[in-house]
Amino acid sequence: MKSRLVVLILGELNRLNKYNVFSISILVAFIWGTILFFLDEALLGSLLPFVLLIDATLMGVIYIGAVTHFEKTESTISTLLVTPIKNSELVLSKVIANILHNLFSATLIILVFIFLKDVDINLLLIYLALISSTAFFTIGGLCLSYYQKDFTTMLVNIMVISFVLLIPSALYLFGVLTSPAWDYILLINPIQAAQEIIMGAFSGYEYTYKYFVSLAYMIVGSILLYQFFALPKFQDYAVKQSGV
Repeated sequence: MKSRLVVLILGELNRLNKYNVFSISILVAFIWGTILFFLDEALLGSLLPFVLLIDATLMGVIYIGAVTHFEKTESTISTLLVTPIKNSELVLSKVIANILHNLFSATLIILVFIFLKDVDINLLLIYLALISSTAFFTIGGLCLSYYQKDFTTMLVNIMVISFVLLIPSALYLFGVLTSPAWDYILLINPIQAAQEIIMGAFSGYEYTYKYFVSLAYMIVGSILLYQFFALPKFQDYAVKQSGV
């Protein structure tokens, strides 16, 4: 299984490279890096975690949507259905490849600010946050893609869902929502959970129950989504896309 999984992961990464997704990531990282580099230090402390949050959540969902779209256009799934490859290997390869890709783009931004802006980031905690958050939203994006007719429809739905989930977290991060009640209300928001554990990697963060609840949310949520939705529903999705 390990050798097949490695081959599948490399295939997913090669597909992303083939369709210039890596090039787009480098361009996006350069644009964000340029914008953040010229920001005031006080604003940078809030905006840099927010950029990493977008990369791990919204971009993670978009990239997995792109992968499923490429599979449809290339008729990849119909070929894989007649091989000894297991569904669990196919799903895991997509999740792992997307995590590696998002870590690549996030690392570009992080390195700029470590060396040029001397930003104090706990690398162990930031990568724990990015991996767990990207895994959750990649699996969630894969589940969402099962029910989308085309890539355009999926992008529209992603924007709607992101608007509903991201706006409250952004307002909370930038101090617009200040009521203590939001501490509890936003605990059910997965983007808020991702934001909380990403913030935990930056100096000055005060660790409370919210950090540990949010980390558990991302890790346990990823496992539950994979085990009870992404994997069981993949066969139906694959058969439908192959036209069998």
